Amino acid sequence: MTSSGHYDVVVVGNGVVGSSIAFELSRRGARVARIGEPNRKYAASTASGAMLGCFGEVTTSLLATAHGRAKLAVDYEARGMWAGWADSLADAAADERALVTSRGTLVMLNSTGSKAVDTGNFQAIESALRSYEEPYERVDPQDDAWLAPNDLHRSLMGLYIPAERSVDSALLLAKLDAALRHTAGTIVDGRARTLVTQGDRVTGVALEDGTVVGADTVIVAAGATSLDLLGAFEDIARRVPPMVSGYGVSVIVETGDGRVPDSVLRTPNRSFACGLHCVPRADGSLYVGATNIISHDPRQYALLSDLKFLLECAMDQLHTGLDDASLQKLQVGNRPIPADGFPLFGRLDGTANVWLATGTYRDGLHQSPLLAQQMADMLGGGEAHPALRDFVPVRPPLPTGTRDEIIETAVDHMLGTGWESKWTVSGEWPKILSSNLRATYRSIAESVHPTFTPPSELLVEMDDVLDEDLHDPLRQALTSYYKEWE
Repeated sequence: MTSSGHYDVVVVGNGVVGSSIAFELSRRGARVARIGEPNRKYAASTASGAMLGCFGEVTTSLLATAHGRAKLAVDYEARGMWAGWADSLADAAADERALVTSRGTLVMLNSTGSKAVDTGNFQAIESALRSYEEPYERVDPQDDAWLAPNDLHRSLMGLYIPAERSVDSALLLAKLDAALRHTAGTIVDGRARTLVTQGDRVTGVALEDGTVVGADTVIVAAGATSLDLLGAFEDIARRVPPMVSGYGVSVIVETGDGRVPDSVLRTPNRSFACGLHCVPRADGSLYVGATNIISHDPRQYALLSDLKFLLECAMDQLHTGLDDASLQKLQVGNRPIPADGFPLFGRLDGTANVWLATGTYRDGLHQSPLLAQQMADMLGGGEAHPALRDFVPVRPPLPTGTRDEIIETAVDHMLGTGWESKWTVSGEWPKILSSNLRATYRSIAESVHPTFTPPSELLVEMDDVLDEDLHDPLRQALTSYYKEWE
């Protein structure tokens, strides 16, 4: 093995979370190296719409639990940090290009989804806005100058939230790279293979080419692949919520007439995803996204079926004229989703100097300024943010609801995917399907553990595998993790 120097802190992962932490530590005077492949092929950041939407992401399930409400509190505080964070990046990177690409967010309730999911989440968003005394306005989406959906998918009502904006994720990553270099940080191009250990202490990170990057402290922020690096701490890692990938597809298009909306346009979260959304970019292009498909392993390439679904939704629900748009770029990202849906943030208990910053699901980019400052503070001996204290990596499963509530959420979202896919069923079938889905999901939950219940999207993912199939990696991972905490 060859050595590539020794650093105070080595950050594994070059998505927005890892890059933000590396920059924050470097500008505080630490000797920092950041490890990651230049193409960031499995990252969520590169395919993200980069919506700074803490309220636009609110769901009924989020507001139903204390931990969900804590996550919202973190989102809200992080959103208020973006103006100062953007200024810091501009100064450190010597790049004054504006990160913000939109003016507010319009959340649309349209005729496509279901009452249980779309209307419920729309109402939850408005409830959260009122609770936080956040400025917003009830509007008629039909007054939007750009929006032009198919009449069968027209928007019925909307919430305009002026402070919910978006940033250019590609420019953000470029600025983070430049800022790290300009603050004397080191960028190591390569893929981390394993942690090099000596007892309970990590002494470095080994790359796939055999190079070892020495470290006093290691922060693992490698998104959906983060837990793959904990093989040296197998006994400890068994008590960390396992993670899956929320694989998503997005596109960048040039519209046929060159027009784009002024604001972010989105539906509430639905179908286990972040809702259909489009985001204007500073160069006049348009970002379109919607999908979130659970995958045990991260995906590098898009399935054509998922691309087809995304484009049809965009042309039906956003603008019929998008069939005349030109495809500039097809993007794939992998959101890191822990088994209970909540972040893994803090020191890996049982180790001397390994920290995790992952499992942020759809919130990593949005929360990145706060997470970076929190991690730097904690490494300096500071206390964890009160809303983050329960999200330590080694923990029992955090409940996302009762078993009955989680099962009902799974049923509602599965039926919602049918409506969004334009199925045609007679009136009695949704009730029949609900009954069968409810029984199926309850059987799956009971086969995994008598009391612990994974989030609804994981239940649905396991529906494709027979209960007795012991080779299902997701089922195996959940069963093993739950046994550790019995």
